[in-house]
Amino acid sequence: MFQRIQQLLELIRFSHTVFALPFALLAAAMAWFRPDTEFRWLDLVGILLCMVFARSAAMAFNRVVDAGIDAGNPRTEGRHIPAGLLSKKSVVAFTVFCSVAFVASTLIFLPKRLPITLSVPVLLFLLSYSYAKRFTAWCHYWLSTALMLSPVCAWIAVRDEIAWQPFLLSAVIFFWVGGFDIIYACQDADFDREKKLFSLPSRWGIPTALRIAMLSHLITIGCLFSLWHFGGFGTVFLVGVIAVSALLIYEHSLVRPGDLTRVNIAFFNVNSIVSLGLLIVGLTDLIVSRN
Repeated sequence: MFQRIQQLLELIRFSHTVFALPFALLAAAMAWFRPDTEFRWLDLVGILLCMVFARSAAMAFNRVVDAGIDAGNPRTEGRHIPAGLLSKKSVVAFTVFCSVAFVASTLIFLPKRLPITLSVPVLLFLLSYSYAKRFTAWCHYWLSTALMLSPVCAWIAVRDEIAWQPFLLSAVIFFWVGGFDIIYACQDADFDREKKLFSLPSRWGIPTALRIAMLSHLITIGCLFSLWHFGGFGTVFLVGVIAVSALLIYEHSLVRPGDLTRVNIAFFNVNSIVSLGLLIVGLTDLIVSRN
């Protein structure tokens, strides 16, 4: 049983939860630090559970949908379903469990109604990403849209309202995730082209795709400064924004059209620092500015 759980966590790359969870927590903190909002431990627990179960359901569903594609790709043929480590049936069962658990977790926020009302539409959108590369080269931004929902949903969980403040943070996620997913997809450009799958690297080539990714991250930097200015943050967050901007530029120095050997460093190491770093400086700034 322990080995099976470990394999399921490896299947969904549980460690990659670090990309979205910090932004959800930062949005929740932005809501909690408003003078008319009361902090509830139950809200924090609910946000953590919803984030974990929603992402786990989406990742497991993606592995089921892409099992045949993964089996034919040398880079992914060792994944759990193609390699026979996990059966498709067991991963489907895990997906259903996580989906039900996600919807059930929104009941924690009662008597707030918006979280439970929006839970199924949000879940369906997250699951639908798995089909995006079958019909659009802009599938990278379908993924980023799925992740940009995290701060909006966290805000709704805390305040039971849709407001403009979390969308500033969502804009950062949209262009940041879209950019680094384009970089990651460069590894499969030839395979995607051969299998008639859609991605920006397979459609327009790796050099053009990397330029689009760079543009996306330059817009991310602009969104970060907008979040600092309009989101009510102070000097601490500004220092963090400058540091993150430097990291994004560094990320692009790691990858060249003719050298993709450091994509994983750019993808996980740099981006995990970006997400966790923004959460730390954001929380610090909110605490300092309120004291």
